[in-house]
Amino acid sequence: MTYRIIVGALTGIVVSGALVTGTMAADYKIVDGTIPQSLTGKAGDPVQGKKTAVNRKKGNCLACHVMPIPEEQFHGEVGPDLGESGSNYSAAELRMRLVDPKVLNPDTIMPAFLVPGKTAVLKKFAGKTILSPQDVEDIVAYLTTLKGSYSK
Repeated sequence: MTYRIIVGALTGIVVSGALVTGTMAADYKIVDGTIPQSLTGKAGDPVQGKKTAVNRKKGNCLACHVMPIPEEQFHGEVGPDLGESGSNYSAAELRMRLVDPKVLNPDTIMPAFLVPGKTAVLKKFAGKTILSPQDVEDIVAYLTTLKGSYSK
């Protein structure tokens, strides 16, 4: 199953989809509840992914999740601990959870980072995505490195 996303409007389920964020577009296909292919056609950067994940104006993962980043304060406890996400999920599964977790669980409070209009936002953010396709690939690259080999 794939979605065609145009900034500001969900046009429905289609055979192949495109996600548009400003001038950036990413084709993607949902297969068995995952997005198996990179949104950008290139590997993500785990170092940049960590920075984006903790950035409170971008990924803001720490708002809801505990992560193996002891130098950062105020880890959330609403979502699952991400410390073993690389052991528990494939890149394709993590990508799906970032692009649009509501496909997997319509009741989740996790926002759809690449699908505008699925989360109530201020007017100035309407029709905009939270992350770019490359941001998602970078965070996926970072999360896949987390295999529980840290001490809390």
